[in-house]
Amino acid sequence: MSVLLIVIYIICGAYLLYNFKRDIHILQQNSYRISRYWRWLEQGNFMTAWRLTDLAVAFLLMSTLLNTPLAALLAAIVSVVKMVMMARAKFKKPLVVTPRVRRICSVTWVLALIPYLALIFTYGASGDAAGFYSGPRMVLAVMFLITTLSWAWVIAAVWLLKPVENSINRKYWNEARSILKNMPDLKIVGITGSYGKTSTKHYLHAILSEQFETLMTPGSYNTPMGVIRTVREMMKPYTEVFICEMGAKQKGDIKEICDLVDPDCGIITAVGPMHLETFGNIDTVCSTKFELADAIPSSGFVVVNNDFAPAASRGVENTECIRYGISNKENADYTVENITYSSDGTQFDVVCPDSERISFSTRLLGECNISNLLAAIIVALKLGVSEDKIKQGVKRVEQVEHRLSVKKTPGGITIIDDAFNSNPVGSKMALDVLGSFTSGKRICVTPGMIELGDSREQLNKELGEHIGKNSDVVILVNEYNREYLAEGVLSTGFDKKNLYEAASFDEAQKILSGILRPGDVILYENDLPDSFK
Repeated sequence: MSVLLIVIYIICGAYLLYNFKRDIHILQQNSYRISRYWRWLEQGNFMTAWRLTDLAVAFLLMSTLLNTPLAALLAAIVSVVKMVMMARAKFKKPLVVTPRVRRICSVTWVLALIPYLALIFTYGASGDAAGFYSGPRMVLAVMFLITTLSWAWVIAAVWLLKPVENSINRKYWNEARSILKNMPDLKIVGITGSYGKTSTKHYLHAILSEQFETLMTPGSYNTPMGVIRTVREMMKPYTEVFICEMGAKQKGDIKEICDLVDPDCGIITAVGPMHLETFGNIDTVCSTKFELADAIPSSGFVVVNNDFAPAASRGVENTECIRYGISNKENADYTVENITYSSDGTQFDVVCPDSERISFSTRLLGECNISNLLAAIIVALKLGVSEDKIKQGVKRVEQVEHRLSVKKTPGGITIIDDAFNSNPVGSKMALDVLGSFTSGKRICVTPGMIELGDSREQLNKELGEHIGKNSDVVILVNEYNREYLAEGVLSTGFDKKNLYEAASFDEAQKILSGILRPGDVILYENDLPDSFK
């Protein structure tokens, strides 16, 4: 076997291993769940242009169009080019190299290297094998077939690792459970909802921190393993209140977290059409969110947003249920009146069950933010925080990054960043804020909303209509919802020459650079994850 051939085998082997990174990255974004990863594959990712390139190289290697040295050299060149492309690729949410990712990588690599190395040692140096195929050509062709079907090897690795992961998760679960059990005085507040839970978590943390030593699940640590990691790594013996965000994409997800932490009280911020591709219908969404209410003991309480019909009509019998509302005040225990917006933020009055009024001021904008604040205020009152401290906390609350946060650039451009908060209610609120600006062009940059199931077309058309009514310039990003959004925008009589299409946010930025002027306002509404086109 020549030195050149050995070098080519090493280069192609490196590509074989590196190529799995993209699939493992998407697997991570789908919570390592094969069912969700499979749905991503069904969206046209079984055979993408990237995979077709490898398939084409495999067929070329098995053909007689090139002699063996040229075919092997081509395989090496393609491998190098694709590794460079992968190294330069930028993702909105980078791969987090966790111990689990390392385990999946290791098993995937072993599964892929076994046939590759076996073929090299069996046929890699032979001049002829399997008819007119030379040994090196066959080895490299099989390698490119493996990279074409890399998703299958990743799924096999996840399946093989299931017993290992279950054992590790159970160990961590028991450790977290033991920590919580040994803190009998700890108050645990669960927060869930179709949207608004992350903002509410931050607001409640800011308010309760005025009186208590408070810990909240950071970032998007709203899965069982995220909560476990928070408890194991961040819980202190002197922590008095633990605010636990609870996310869900299918029935039973909230119950699983509740079984771990045993919440004393909770907040259900919203019940709306989110993750319908996994939930199926709004009734399942509602019953899943109310798994939090069902888990709270009779000595506790749950705070429920009555502005959402499914939540307003869902009864709670096992614990005290405190209802709040801004748009639907019927049967609400707490409501908001006299909302006034200014350049400094918002002033509003909270009307309590005994008709007492408490006035607040905050830097936050938008009705949804006031609703989320109201839920946090109610919990603080129930936990015995004084009105003065609550007012102080509300005044200090900062807008959560990427959730209707407003910034001004040195060049006089106002940016409304709502990139992590696109849902039917929140997106309309963000557009109302955009529409309230009167100087400069109002520009909306959005790829629309995802995971809406059968409601995707209708809800994105409605979003398009709201965009058309509140914007002067629109840039639609990606292909996923473009058709529906454009139809909605243009139905309002919007000038088509001010409607732009961009394949990516990088392309959208190039469009913006040519049209932006001082005084303009940009709304970034949603940012699709890497698993969407």
